Amino acid sequence: MKKGFFYILILCIVLLTACNQENKMNFTFTDQDGNAFGTEQLDGKVWVANFIFTNCETVCPPMTAHMAKLQQMLADEGIEAEIVSFSVDPEEDSPEVLKEFANKFDADFSNWHFLTGYSQAEIEEFAKDNFATLVQKPTNQDQVLHRTAFYIVDKNGNIAGDYSGVSETPYEEMVKKIKDL
Repeated sequence: MKKGFFYILILCIVLLTACNQENKMNFTFTDQDGNAFGTEQLDGKVWVANFIFTNCETVCPPMTAHMAKLQQMLADEGIEAEIVSFSVDPEEDSPEVLKEFANKFDADFSNWHFLTGYSQAEIEEFAKDNFATLVQKPTNQDQVLHRTAFYIVDKNGNIAGDYSGVSETPYEEMVKKIKDL
């Protein structure tokens, strides 16, 4: 009986360890300048991510304005962090279109990267697998369904928190979290 219990205990430890293994993100996409950008450039850095698209008629413009405010607050406090906005409409959002959109919000491209360069299916799967969120472009529609969160990612590539990016954005809380990381 003791031997069987020991083997069950070892099996439980192995299974729990396997379940606790972090799924590290790994991606390389195309930024607003047409350059490759991904986890290699983000390795060892804290970053903030969101999902947007340029012809969005509702939440994306305010989300981008809120991200621009967050970017300025981080700069004012001397906090280094990268910002990554993933397009959820890659067939429409070329690097040039993303850059034009970002310029409307005075994005500082030294640490804010607008990404595209993947298929619709790839971004939908990427969002689900890495951010546990829905991205879906309904057939015959130009608006894409997506969550309006800002995700803080730690230096190891793990999501350390998510916050509202469209209303009542908790800027101070996010700045503190980024600073602490």
